[in-house]
Amino acid sequence: MTTIGIIGSGNIGSVLSRLAVDAGYDVVIANSRGPQSLTDLVDRLGPRARAGTATEAATAGDLVVVTVPLGRVEDLPTEPLAGKVVIDTCNYYPERDGDIAALDSHELTTSELVQRHFAGARVVKAFNNIFAQNLADLPRPAGAPDRTTLTIAGDDEAAERTVAEFIDAIGYDTFDTGSLAESWRFQRDQPAYAGAYTESGDPAEPRRRTPEELQLLLDRADRSIR
Repeated sequence: MTTIGIIGSGNIGSVLSRLAVDAGYDVVIANSRGPQSLTDLVDRLGPRARAGTATEAATAGDLVVVTVPLGRVEDLPTEPLAGKVVIDTCNYYPERDGDIAALDSHELTTSELVQRHFAGARVVKAFNNIFAQNLADLPRPAGAPDRTTLTIAGDDEAAERTVAEFIDAIGYDTFDTGSLAESWRFQRDQPAYAGAYTESGDPAEPRRRTPEELQLLLDRADRSIR
């Protein structure tokens, strides 16, 4: 795996681009405004990065990260992602995404909704529950005693291994929390959501998490919370 496609150049997308380039990957990054809007970001990232359309990023990536507002996922191309591993970082904010009945009724989790759109891909949920600032601050080399663990979820073990290898390369351990159906346990407003990687919910104060600590937070999850 040499190329990471990143669809979405917001906070998480930009940080992941930097971490991927620093780890030796090539990056193709896209956003809804077009490649010309990414000139400054690509210049900062250096020669391993280039801008493209969403279709180009999906086609080029050996692994593809989808990090756009959830309400925009249906606008993304599906054919270039058939058979590929897709990392879903999306979260549901009705005030931004509009009301989605299947999520409001708990018929689906956010990542199951993403998987339904990218039916031919293998979706793994990751990076949705950490602030971009903390994602940038907390990477450590493999084996470091203060290395942080990130949660992942998926329905395909091989896809999860691929994602775990990428996450290891950019400086984190992983904790497999189970299936996409169970991934609501680290969705928005749950104890294992973004504030888990901070002290008192302040992104300016990053906090390392171990698998044991994450399990305690996951065990406190309440499905009645959106």
